[in-house]
Amino acid sequence: MLEGKTIVVTGAASGIGAATAAWIAAHGAEVVSVDIRRPAQPVGRFIEADLADPASIDRLVDALPAGLDGLANVAGLPPTHPAERVVAVNLVGLKALTVLLAPKLADGASIVNLASLAGIGWPDAKAAIDASADLDFDDVPAFCSAHGIAGPRSYFFSKEALIVWTMQNRWTWRERGIRMNSVSPGPVETPILKDFLETLGGRAEEDMRTMDRPGRPGDIAPVVGFLLSDGSAWIRGTNLPVDGGMQSNLLCQRHGF
Repeated sequence: MLEGKTIVVTGAASGIGAATAAWIAAHGAEVVSVDIRRPAQPVGRFIEADLADPASIDRLVDALPAGLDGLANVAGLPPTHPAERVVAVNLVGLKALTVLLAPKLADGASIVNLASLAGIGWPDAKAAIDASADLDFDDVPAFCSAHGIAGPRSYFFSKEALIVWTMQNRWTWRERGIRMNSVSPGPVETPILKDFLETLGGRAEEDMRTMDRPGRPGDIAPVVGFLLSDGSAWIRGTNLPVDGGMQSNLLCQRHGF
């Protein structure tokens, strides 16, 4: 499925990132694992990087080879971190890495962004999303202050903007056959699930009551792997929910079905 491909996975030290790195390696890919901390047993080659630090991103891009077949942008922070850092890592750093790395991607490569069910409200966040289009690291604090992005809202906003950015880039690299899609998990049993439950309040509690069970990293990794494979070549600019039916539940509730 992924034989002969070289794929970069950010956030590879734990949770969905670790599961994704292991899954794509098991299906034939050579993996470059990226994280802010080195795991005990990294999959493939490991490079340390901080996606909140532009200099660290530059060093990461310089260290990566040309001809990469895929980029899985899985790294992200929960809303227990300061809002400015959440937006910097989950959105600004992710976008910066992707744009800088694009010239090193092979023709036909795939980019997969890990969004979230938390981003379902993107149609109602147009003003802030538009204002974030050219957001630089230095501008993040002022941006967050101007748009009321604090506490849990930082996480919701970062995923809303990421879903929109994915859709906007449906054809950005089409002449090279490079596609971009996103995956939106619901609540997943990872080391940071408790952080979400503590900070997202009633919304998270409702989700947990409604779901048959939380997701597992192993539920998400194969979907990311499929979007990295040649089997998804005509899927472009799509946000794929992997949430046990929660997006359908929320949409039906919202529209009275």
